[in-house]
Amino acid sequence: MKIFRNILLFSLLIIIVISVSCSKINKYEETFNTFKEKWIDNDFSGMYSMLTENSKKYIDEETFVNRYTNIYSAINLKDLEIEISGDIIKNEDFYTVPFSLKGNTIAGELNISDYKVNIYKVDKEYFINWDESLLFPNMIEGDKVYVRTFSHTRGKILDRNDNILAEDGTISVVGIHPSKFDSENRDAKITELANTLDISEDTIINKLNANSNPEYFVPIVDILSSDEKLATLVNRNDEGIIINQKTSRVYNGGEAFGRLIGYVGPITAEELESKSDKGYTQTSLIGKAGIEQVYEDTLRGEDGAEIYLSRNNEEISILKKEVVNGTDIKLTIDSTLQTNSYAQLNGEKGAVTAVDPKTGEVLALVSAPSYDSNMFTTYVTKTKAAEREANNYTDEINRFSKTYAPGSTMKLITASIGLNTGILNADEPITIDNKSWQKDSSWGNYFITRVNNITTPITLREAAKYSDNIYFAQLALKIGSENLINGIKGFGIGEELTFEYPITNSSISNNGNLDSEILLADTGYGQGELMVTPLNMALAYSALANDGNIMNPRLVLTSDSSATIWKESAIKSEYLPTLIEDFSAMVNDADGSAHLAQIDGFNIAAKTGTAEIKASQDDTTGTENGWFVAVDTTSSKLAIAMIVEDVKDRGGSSIPIPKVKAIMEEYLNR
Repeated sequence: MKIFRNILLFSLLIIIVISVSCSKINKYEETFNTFKEKWIDNDFSGMYSMLTENSKKYIDEETFVNRYTNIYSAINLKDLEIEISGDIIKNEDFYTVPFSLKGNTIAGELNISDYKVNIYKVDKEYFINWDESLLFPNMIEGDKVYVRTFSHTRGKILDRNDNILAEDGTISVVGIHPSKFDSENRDAKITELANTLDISEDTIINKLNANSNPEYFVPIVDILSSDEKLATLVNRNDEGIIINQKTSRVYNGGEAFGRLIGYVGPITAEELESKSDKGYTQTSLIGKAGIEQVYEDTLRGEDGAEIYLSRNNEEISILKKEVVNGTDIKLTIDSTLQTNSYAQLNGEKGAVTAVDPKTGEVLALVSAPSYDSNMFTTYVTKTKAAEREANNYTDEINRFSKTYAPGSTMKLITASIGLNTGILNADEPITIDNKSWQKDSSWGNYFITRVNNITTPITLREAAKYSDNIYFAQLALKIGSENLINGIKGFGIGEELTFEYPITNSSISNNGNLDSEILLADTGYGQGELMVTPLNMALAYSALANDGNIMNPRLVLTSDSSATIWKESAIKSEYLPTLIEDFSAMVNDADGSAHLAQIDGFNIAAKTGTAEIKASQDDTTGTENGWFVAVDTTSSKLAIAMIVEDVKDRGGSSIPIPKVKAIMEEYLNR
C-alpha cells in the first residue's frame, strides 16, 4: 500500500507541474493572440499599448503607428492571417512564440513562416518585445522599406491582316506652367488655347484656379499626338504652354471601329469591389465597352512589383511579382471592308454585317453612328459634345448587335423551307388576283397587301423578284406552323448563337410559337413578331454560297481555330440552283428593283426588305427600316447584310442597295 501511495503522490506532482507549465504557456499564447487580433485589425495603437517599456523607449507610439500604416499602405497589404507555427519556447525570463504571416500585397502573396516574438511577464502582466523584425523577419534598425512597380502592356487588338486597331501608345498632354503663362497676355492666351482645343475658357480657368503652386504643371487636356490642333501649340514653353507625353491606350480606325472595339476607362469603386480578387487597384484601367470589355481578362495583363529593404546602398528583396503583359487579340475583321461599310452608311442610323460564307469569319461589324474610341481616353471637344447631345447620344446604341424585323429578306428562308419540305414547287404558277388578300372572313378586317402590281400567275422567281407578300404568306400557311418554326431554326434563328461578342438573341415570335394563322402568314414574308440581327441575315444568305450550309460565325482568330458547320443543309443542295437563280433575278433582270447592285464578273443573289414598325395595320405614323442582304455566289467570298433605319417616305429599301454594291465591289475586285 505504501508503494502505491508514493506512486500516486508522484503522479499528482507531475500533473501539478505540467498544469502550472501549461497555464504559463497558455498565458503567453493568450497574450500573443490578443496582439495578433489587434495586428489583423490594423489597431496599431492597441499593439503599441502591449509593448515592453524597453520597446517603447526604442520607438514612440506616433512613429510606430505611422510606420506600420505607411508600410502596409505602400505594399497594399490585405487579407492578413497570423498563426502560431510551432512550440512556444521557454527561455530564462521570457517565452518565444514562433508564428507565420500571410497576406496579399501589391507584389503577390506574402507568406513568411519564420517570425518570432518574445513575450515578457512583468508584475503579472505580459508584454511584447518589439523591434524591426516584427515588420519583416530580416529587417534591422535603419532599414527602409520600398516598393517599385513595373507597368504591364495591355494586349493589342489586331485585324485579320495584323493592322493594329488598339494598342498602348503615347499621347500628348497639353498643359500650362502657371508662373510663365500668367506673366503676360494671360486672358488672350486662355482664349486662344480654348479656341484651338475647342473647349470652354472656363475649363482652363477652373483648372488654373484649382492649382496652388505656380511652378506646377497644370494639365488641361490629353490629346492624340497626331491631332492637328497641336501644330500651333508646340515650342511655346516660354509662354507657359507645355506639351508633355504620357502612355495611354490609342485607337486606330476612327468611328468605323468605335462600337466594335470599345474603349478603356478608370475602374469604378463598384468594378473594383466585384473584381477584388483579380489584382486591380484604384488606378487601374478596365475595358468599358466592345472588345475591350468582352476580352478584358485576355487583354489586361498585370503590373509587376517588388517589395525590398534598402540597407547601406544594398537592396534586399522581400517579395517580387513579375510583370504579366496582356495577350493580343486578332479579329477576323477586314479593316478596309469595315471602314468602307461605315463610310457608305454616311451618317445614317444603321448597321452592316459581312461574313465569309465558306469560313463563317465575320469580316465587318459596323454600327452607325458611332464614336472614335480615342474620345474616351483623351477629351471631348465642345463641337463633338454639342453634336452628340443634339443627336440624343445615338452613337451609344450598338445597332449591329440589336434585333430588327427582317421584312422581305425573310422570303429566302420561307422559300427554302418550302422546298426542303417538298411543299413548294418553285415552277408552279400561282394565281393571285387582288392587291390585298386574306385567307377567309375569320381574319376580320386584316388583309395582307402587295407592294407591287404583279401580273399573275407567278412562280417563285417572280415572287422573289417583285417581293410578293401574298405569295409568301400563302406559302407559310401551306408549310404550317411546326414546319416553319423548325425550318427557321434550321437557319439558326430563334436559337442561341455562340459568338465571341454579345449579340441579342433572335426570336421567331414573342412566345416562340406561331399560334395564329395571321401570325404564321405574316412571319412568312418577314413581319409578324420575328426579330433578327444583321448577323443572322448575313449567315442565312451565306448558305447560298456554301452548298446550303451555314458556318459557325467567328470573330477571333486563334492558332487552333478552324471553320466548322453550324447549320448543315439549311438549304438542301438540290434546291440551291433554283434559289440562286430566283433570288438573283432582282439583281440580274433589267426591271429588278436591285438591278443597280450588279457587279461585273460576279453573280449576286440578294433581297431587299422593308420592315414596318407600327402599332396596327391601320397605323400611318409608324416608321420603316430598309434592308438589303446580298451574297456573291460566284467566288463565295462575301455575304453582307445592311439595315438603314427610318427610311419611310425617302426611298425605303432602295437606300441600302447602292451602298451594299459599293462595299461588295471594292472587296470582290481587290
